[in-house]
Amino acid sequence: MTTTSEPPLQLTAGEQLVRPSTSLGVLSRPKGDTGWQSWLFTVDHKRIGIMYGAAALLFLVMGGVEALLIRLQLAVPGGSVLSEDAYNQVFTMHGVTMVFLVIMPMAAAFANYLLPLQIGARDVAFPRLNAFSLWCFLAGGIFLNTSWFLGGAPDGGWFGYAPNSGLVYSPSNGMDFYALGLQIAGIASLVSAINLITTVLNMRAPGMTLFRMPVLSWMLLVVQFLLLFAIPVITVALFLLSFDRLFDANFFNVAAGADPLLWQHLFWIFGHPEVYILILPAFGIMSEVIPTFSRKPIFIAIGFMGWGVWAHHMFTSGMGPVSVAAFSLSTMFIAVPTGVKILNWLATMWGGRIRFTTAMLYSVGAVAMFTIGGLSGVTHAVAPADTQQTDTYYIVAHFHYVIFGGSLMGMLSGIYFWWPKMFGHKLDEKLGKIGFWVLLIGFNLTFGPMHILGLQGMSRRIHSYAADSGFNLWNLFATVGSFVIAVGVLLFFWNIGVSRRRARGAPPVGPDPWDARGLEWMTASPTPTHNFDRDITVTRQDEFWHRKWRIGDDGKVTRIARSEDVAHDGSATDVHLPSPSYWPFVVALGLPLVAYGLIYNLWITGLGALVILGGLYAWVFEPPDDPEAHAHDDHHDADPSDDSGNGASGGGTSPNGDGEPDSGDGTRQLAEAGVAGGPSAQATEEQP
Repeated sequence: MTTTSEPPLQLTAGEQLVRPSTSLGVLSRPKGDTGWQSWLFTVDHKRIGIMYGAAALLFLVMGGVEALLIRLQLAVPGGSVLSEDAYNQVFTMHGVTMVFLVIMPMAAAFANYLLPLQIGARDVAFPRLNAFSLWCFLAGGIFLNTSWFLGGAPDGGWFGYAPNSGLVYSPSNGMDFYALGLQIAGIASLVSAINLITTVLNMRAPGMTLFRMPVLSWMLLVVQFLLLFAIPVITVALFLLSFDRLFDANFFNVAAGADPLLWQHLFWIFGHPEVYILILPAFGIMSEVIPTFSRKPIFIAIGFMGWGVWAHHMFTSGMGPVSVAAFSLSTMFIAVPTGVKILNWLATMWGGRIRFTTAMLYSVGAVAMFTIGGLSGVTHAVAPADTQQTDTYYIVAHFHYVIFGGSLMGMLSGIYFWWPKMFGHKLDEKLGKIGFWVLLIGFNLTFGPMHILGLQGMSRRIHSYAADSGFNLWNLFATVGSFVIAVGVLLFFWNIGVSRRRARGAPPVGPDPWDARGLEWMTASPTPTHNFDRDITVTRQDEFWHRKWRIGDDGKVTRIARSEDVAHDGSATDVHLPSPSYWPFVVALGLPLVAYGLIYNLWITGLGALVILGGLYAWVFEPPDDPEAHAHDDHHDADPSDDSGNGASGGGTSPNGDGEPDSGDGTRQLAEAGVAGGPSAQATEEQP
């Protein structure tokens, strides 16, 4: 594809370059590419993805400690590790942490890092909004956890059922932190969803049609649409709950005429699409890892039907036999595409030359654990059986096999798989495999017995149980298993430290250590700031793989090029990049101030509002670039308030400041004052 562009602006004889005589002061862009400030104010999608992942792992440790406290309390009858009130707070925060602060941001980490790379883009469509979503998520997570030190954490369950979440049954400020903190985190998810949808629809590489995108990119795109429509629903519910608690409204006050099922409908209309928001990224990861280590392609897809099954969480709420029958059928029906996905993964492995790397082990383990969780979930489609299982430990076992066994193990597979791309070295395979088996054994030892406990009648959300209930043995097994899981998690973090030390001074592993298929492996490792040295023209699905291998007429696969010969080396210079910014961090900082003020003092809310408004003002009027930065392309010449980053022109090219497209290889030659320059050279990507 040939493109043209105007020559760079040049000075004629007698003209001088005019520069500002005074500093831009607070509106200046951050300077420096190293140190902590370069991370704090970055808009680079890769750094933002890494920070999302690091934050998710930190919250994983916190949620894991809360889980261990729960299991210690239930290890024996009449446990005294936690009081009744403390137990309610711990199990509420465990659920909130694992769902909203671990699995969701871990998926966001993969989306932010990999989506632009997999579609051949330089960055996301709106880089500053991307940074804002990260700091907004962290603001919400930290705000939620400060409740431990400010009178008590949320204690109404992660689902926040009214009226238990009202002032009568939860008089502390804990549920205020819940309602406001999740609204802040929800802003992060909504902003990120809009950003990533725009990126995928407008910034794909030349020739990268939607149906040539990798399965992971498709899964992540579907998740963004689910977030786009699901987050507003839970936001409405949380908004109403905040008004009930802070301003004496009556949205959930049954005594004042409110519908007792209103919260449940709002929460689960969000909550069941949320299950797919949690699991689909892991499906996408498994659909990248399994073909790579089976040497066979795959294709799967799912999404829309998750909206039609929310009420199977409410079969015992008295909503009527017609509704129960309808949602029973829809729940049975949704098992069909889920089963197809599992068969696709199995068919991909069947007959393949499988390499059982750590990443592959985690993917296979995730398929197996999710299958168990799916089979137990199908039993909930049968309303009479669901009536017996509701609010028992059978339900706890089911969703842990889906969320922990499916989502978290799938994402651990992704961490091992893409770690070399992110950091330039592999995690230790021996330690990784030991950690996998420890984690898998501990997981089944913990949650397998919960099926039995649930069928024996043990209720969930109970602080203790009687010695003659018959629950003693399996609760002890589950507690032992939870500490085995903890050992597996510690081995994972130990592996990170050991591998990092071994990698110091060692050469990078190369662009493609796994002989993978996606475009993200078609650049250097770790990924350079500009992603690709030049635009990539895509002619088929799995473009990178087809540049390395050829399938003959007889079906035989032969190598035609080495990965190093096909991949970019990351040496390009003068590549158009978005500039760092202070203001996403500042605006996000104002949100928890507003929330603290709503709980304690409205003057603090006013201060937070001033921080937000000041940050937004500076965001709009900050310059597109530091005027003294000669080597950095100006990516917002036309409109400083435009946050389009590196542009959204179809085919992945970036618009220059004068509105013209970049050169075909994604670079722009910058002219110094008085230096003659011609049109940007057109680079082409030749296939071997």
